[in-house]
This record gives sequence, structure tokens and C-alpha cells, in this order.
Amino acid sequence: MEKINLRDFTFLIPLRIDSVNRLENTLVSIDYIRANFDTHVSVLEASGRNTGLLSRLLPKEVNYVFIEDMDTIFHRTRYINQLVKSVDTEYLIVWDTDIIIPIDQINKAVDLLRKRDFDFVTPFKDKFLDTSEVLRDLYIQTRDLGILEMHHGKMKALYNPNPVGGAFLAHKQTYIDAGMENEKFYGWGREDGDRVNRWKILGHRHQHIEGVLYHLSHERGQNSTFHSPNQDNIKITELHRSLAMSKVELLEEISKWG
Repeated sequence: MEKINLRDFTFLIPLRIDSVNRLENTLVSIDYIRANFDTHVSVLEASGRNTGLLSRLLPKEVNYVFIEDMDTIFHRTRYINQLVKSVDTEYLIVWDTDIIIPIDQINKAVDLLRKRDFDFVTPFKDKFLDTSEVLRDLYIQTRDLGILEMHHGKMKALYNPNPVGGAFLAHKQTYIDAGMENEKFYGWGREDGDRVNRWKILGHRHQHIEGVLYHLSHERGQNSTFHSPNQDNIKITELHRSLAMSKVELLEEISKWG
């Protein structure tokens, strides 16, 4: 099958390899992207120690950078912003390490952006499904998306009722103008809601694509769950603070982020 032309897009994947499953999921997800799309992929790994393992396993066509980071908490919002500044394509796709999204949903999202009907597109709606270890392993062995499609009933729905994390597509300059990521969101959680709230307040056009996101199961350490009740309270406060802002106030706030 001929690859779909997404040369005007870059997939951005910030990560920290904290388990063997995470490493496998990363490689499987990137293989899925490269098997179906002629596109750019940029991976940023931030960790306290560079094992060199990921860089050796990634295809040479993938742009890879390692950043030494001794913080035990992975500051994902900061690293997304760094990745955005490093690419020069007109559009970008921020992509979690552990996900698979059907090709037709990506195509529909791409089409909406290229036509400039929307500024941001989430390539799934309502169904953020955790595969389970068994189905994850079956998919990795076969790379057959049909296995996942047949077994929705055996998967656990995450982040109901309206999940917005996992992946989104954006017109790069509009995303930059909207503040990119709010780096006050430190560690796992809440940043996805903040992002979408800001888009709405600023009047940008955001759309969901009907369909599912498959999340390849993995262990959940401190960078896959709320690492501190105090930090979660800070994030909730920040969410409510931005929701109370007018467009003018929010633009003024974003201008201070540097």
C-alpha cells in the first residue's frame, strides 16, 4: 500500500522510557506511523541517564534528541514546547507514545486542517480505550488493527466522558499564537483540558473526528498518574483561573509565558 503524503506534518513525541512496555509501545506506535504515512517524526527523550537504547532502535529517518533531565517528574508540557520550536512544517501532530488511531480518522483530521476549516482537530471522539495486556500483546505480534476493532467490549474506557488527550493535530502557527502548552502543568494530568479551554476562549476552531483511540496498556508509575495531591490541586486551580479569563486577559497571560 502506498503511504499517505503527510510531508507538511510533523509527529511530535516527547517521552521518558520508564518500562520495557513503554519502550515497546513507542516503537510499535512509530512503526505504525511510518508504515502508513510519508511524514516527519521527531522524538524527544528526557531522562537522567542516556542508555542509548532508544536511539539505536529507532529508524534512522526519525529525528531523535536526548535531553539530560535529573528531575524524577517528566515535565511533558515543557518538552512539547521545545519540540514545536524545532520543526518547520506547516502542521503538527502531538502524539502520545502508547497510542494507535485508525488511518481514516487521521486522514479526515488532516483534510479539515488543510482546508482550514478548523485550527485544531482531535482525531477521535469519546472512545479512549485501554487495550488490556492481552490485546496489546496480540496486536504487537500481528500488527493487525482488526484485532483491536473486534474487541472494544473487552477494553476499558479511560477519561470519560469527554477525553481530549492522547493526540491532536494543529496548524503550527495558530498553536504557537494560542500559547502552545502551559508549562505550569507539571507532571501527568489536566494539561489536555487546559489546552482545549484556551482554544475555545481564544475563538479558535476545534473539532473531533468520530472514532476511537487505542491506548496500548503499560505499567503506571509516577509519570502516568497524579504524582502528588498538592500538584493536582495546583493544576485544578490553574484550570479554573484560565476558564475565568476573557480573551483579552488570556492573551495577556500567554504573552508572559515567554
